[in-house]
Amino acid sequence: MNQTERDAAMMRRCIQLSAAATQSGEFPFAAIVCEGANIVAEATNCVAQDCDVTRHAELLAISKAQQVLGTKDLSRCTIYSNVEPCVMCSFPIRETRIARVVFAIRSPLMGGYSKWNVLRDAELANVMPEAFGPVPETVAGLLHAEAEKVWWKWNPAIWGVIRYRGCFGTPRDRCEHKQAVPFRFGFMRRMMIQYRNRHSI
Repeated sequence: MNQTERDAAMMRRCIQLSAAATQSGEFPFAAIVCEGANIVAEATNCVAQDCDVTRHAELLAISKAQQVLGTKDLSRCTIYSNVEPCVMCSFPIRETRIARVVFAIRSPLMGGYSKWNVLRDAELANVMPEAFGPVPETVAGLLHAEAEKVWWKWNPAIWGVIRYRGCFGTPRDRCEHKQAVPFRFGFMRRMMIQYRNRHSI
């Protein structure tokens, strides 16, 4: 299975999870963290059931992945999300150095890629390489039509309002692929990264 096929398979799994989330009274959000072909962690939103707005699927999946792998460095991992990670979720993606971010539905209002560009901001890594990983490879809009069907089936009225307000999706959505941007290494950056590596598990 090549990378394109793997991305499609993992995104379909993520979309299935998003549909299952609605059975628990949650909005259809889901995320998966993979290391190669292996699923390390998967999660759905737990905002409603935990009465906690920080319990986003991406944050839960990242937290579980760190526990499973025994490290906060997820630089060999890909995160899949049925909806573009918001800003709150995008900063931990950069801090854990996740190498690839793949999502289906864009979020022009709240997204950490489409709106606020946290995921593609090279300055974060160049100024603070001890805290933020390099710009990850990004695949935006993968299987967006399949992901949108889950939202529409769950609640056509809510999905209609979301689309009307421009929160999720775009009228002419398409899949967009951007390569990772590696660190620009200088002496100080090398020292900072070595310091970080020595003080992380």
